[in-house]
Amino acid sequence: MSTSATSARPTRPARRGLGDRWAALPKPAKIVVWVLVALLVYALPLLNPPILSTPDSDFGSVMFTVASYALVALGLNIVLGYAGLLDLGYVGFYAIGAYTVAVFGSLHGKVPFVLLIVLAVCISTASGLLLGAPTLRVRGDYLAIVTLGFGEIVRLVFLNTEWLNAARGITNVPRPPSLDLFDVPQLQWSGFTATVDLGTQSTFLKFGLLDGIPYYWLALTVIIVVLVADVLLQASRVGRAWEATREDEEAAELNGVPTFRYKLLAFAMGAFIGGLSGALYAARTGVVNPETFIIQLSMLFLAAVVIGGQGNRWGVLLGAVVVAYLPERFREFAEFRVLAFGLLLLALANFRPQGLLPPRRARRAKAAAQELEELEHSGAASGDTKEGGIRA
Repeated sequence: MSTSATSARPTRPARRGLGDRWAALPKPAKIVVWVLVALLVYALPLLNPPILSTPDSDFGSVMFTVASYALVALGLNIVLGYAGLLDLGYVGFYAIGAYTVAVFGSLHGKVPFVLLIVLAVCISTASGLLLGAPTLRVRGDYLAIVTLGFGEIVRLVFLNTEWLNAARGITNVPRPPSLDLFDVPQLQWSGFTATVDLGTQSTFLKFGLLDGIPYYWLALTVIIVVLVADVLLQASRVGRAWEATREDEEAAELNGVPTFRYKLLAFAMGAFIGGLSGALYAARTGVVNPETFIIQLSMLFLAAVVIGGQGNRWGVLLGAVVVAYLPERFREFAEFRVLAFGLLLLALANFRPQGLLPPRRARRAKAAAQELEELEHSGAASGDTKEGGIRA
């Protein structure tokens, strides 16, 4: 009779990923890294790197567009990624913020710019509460349909209301107050050789029509403030309530979480950030028009969150870069941009369904599934070995 012994399965050493290495860094080192990254991002349109620069578009204006999309994506991520509410009409809040600045700053008033921003975020937040109060009692596809209708209704109201200048739109939208502190030269590249171009300079905090770099700096500063608030909010009781509501609303209700109240709060905060981004957009362009805020813009905002990884603030920022920057970088392939975007979504759905940077819960779930599969495989192999030994 022959016997067989099963050797113990060797345990694989735990791999230290980038997140683990970052967590192991001391706090002062993390602060230094964040400061250096922030300075690099602020200086990006001045450095004008040849690989990242957009030869067919003004790089500063493109960077402002990317920052605007990133801010919108952060707001939509609160609604979709944290609270699990599918909002297909997010462009409505974006449009309300832009029109508030245009109406009270140019068409029917001359309100100072700082107060215009306050008005824009207050009115867009109020619109989020008015929309959410009657509609958040429905879920899933019904909520998506209602919000889709909201985005289109807002555009049609702006298009057909004479008091809002109807289809003509509004011009001469006020810009942020300028300080004109000092001039900053940009770099010009010849191959990989950089020279300082004193003829092309950006005036720090001078908000004019042609130079988009000061607007990019302003939007980037707002993004940093929103990111800090986002980090604190997600780690708070509110963030945990949103996560519980997203995962299982019935179970959250049974455990004492007032889900409707927290969903309404998520809607209001998303509307706040959307209106803020719309106000910055109106101040940059100086013109608002109803046909700018079409429903396809909502789809792009949603695509930025889904592509980046809903629920991960850094992922949605990356998704905003993909959606807003890549079409401008490859403008020479304008005829194929839509096809390339569709192929990218198709590849992402097959190979990275959780997004480019999925949240931790998705990574933990994937790791647990792989571990369970390995245990089942090793158990089946052990059973086959024992059965073979008994037969022998």
